[in-house]
Amino acid sequence: MDQKIPYDDYQLPVVFLPSYENPPAWIPPQDRIHHPDYNNELTQFLPRTVLLKKPPGAQLGFNIRGGKASQLGIFISKVVPESDAHRAGLQEGDQVLSVNEVDFQDIEHSRAVEILKTAREIQMKVRFFPYNYQRQKERTVH
Repeated sequence: MDQKIPYDDYQLPVVFLPSYENPPAWIPPQDRIHHPDYNNELTQFLPRTVLLKKPPGAQLGFNIRGGKASQLGIFISKVVPESDAHRAGLQEGDQVLSVNEVDFQDIEHSRAVEILKTAREIQMKVRFFPYNYQRQKERTVH
């Protein structure tokens, strides 16, 4: 019964599956809290408020990407090291939820840039959302 059937004798369609990978070793729930493969710290994903003051002519210290066209929102795509934005805790992958109480979840990119560039004091509500940020990068070249 261990005979191999010649390829031409298979009933169509033929699907060859990849070899099976063994799952990771079982770790009991009580041991997961201190295990390096488990990170139970979810506060990094909660919305937070970032305050920035921008003198006239100064740069923001970060770039954004996305907008209404991507249907995923506005994201921080780059933070200049040692900038006020960096010191305030902004990071690549942060989704901008609002700026000065203007909703940024369904806003055109150009409008978002205009709001950020013209404001002198910026109160941003952001959340770290790497999953949608990665999807955003895959959809656009902006």
